[in-house]
Amino acid sequence: MTPSAPPIASVILPTRNRKAMLRVAIQSSLRQSVPVEVIVVDDGSTDGTGEMVCSEFPQVKYVRYDGPKGPSFLRNRGAERATTEFLFPIDDDAEFVSSNTIEQTIAEFSNPRVAAVGIPYINVRLNPTVNQRAPNAEQLYLTAAFVGAAHAVKRSKFLAAGGYREELFYMGEEGDLCLRLLARGYVTRLGRGDPIHHHESPIRNSVWADLYGRRNDVLSAWYNAPLPLLPGRWMSATVNGLLFGAKIGRPLRMLRGLAWGYGSVLKNAGQRSPVDAEIYQLFRELSRRSMTLSDVESRLPPMK
Repeated sequence: MTPSAPPIASVILPTRNRKAMLRVAIQSSLRQSVPVEVIVVDDGSTDGTGEMVCSEFPQVKYVRYDGPKGPSFLRNRGAERATTEFLFPIDDDAEFVSSNTIEQTIAEFSNPRVAAVGIPYINVRLNPTVNQRAPNAEQLYLTAAFVGAAHAVKRSKFLAAGGYREELFYMGEEGDLCLRLLARGYVTRLGRGDPIHHHESPIRNSVWADLYGRRNDVLSAWYNAPLPLLPGRWMSATVNGLLFGAKIGRPLRMLRGLAWGYGSVLKNAGQRSPVDAEIYQLFRELSRRSMTLSDVESRLPPMK
């Protein structure tokens, strides 16, 4: 790789007040075996993030918004500014510990059906388990959705599908996008590349996670589920949300999130665009277990 080589991938880093972790994410991105551009999209940081990026990494594209706008908004703005087809919109607390991960992941887009790849990752503050990895390299394994901290998408397919749904703001936006890609004939693949290390932030906002998680369960079903399946999806979201809240000792917060979700349905009634029932059923199957492309290709619509 030569310094003047044009980038073949774009690393998009949404961030807010995580200057030290962002520095690690940028450094690891710039050490990749293929030329990349790095785009930092700042959600109104007040910790000197902008000054750090501009002084230490002048080659990095930096854009700032008065936040909070949320990860969906930030990733969409980064995708719009990207100049390459392969986008890596990872989290600012994620690190490419291998210099080969981006190159390996780009190779996994070789099948035209693949619009997104879930990159293997390790939550290093929890355990050494490698998550989101295909069982073997002999077949192309699919999943319903990737984890935002470790994924790649084709820019053209991402933009054609409308990008992330910004109304979801935080939590669940990945599955919503993957479902819309599936409806257009494109799949999300489990990767086999060297894993990303996810240093989940100690300042992760559990209130946001609880409230937006339950809200978006309800709202995503409204956007996407065919009418015959919608009542069942809402019942499942409600019961599972309340049971999970009781398990972790935060039932009232979950109840608030669910109520917020049903209220949001009224505000977003005109945005409902359900997918085909067979595609929705396939998405639900993929959320329960990984399947190979050969298992499901006959059930996919033509690529748009």
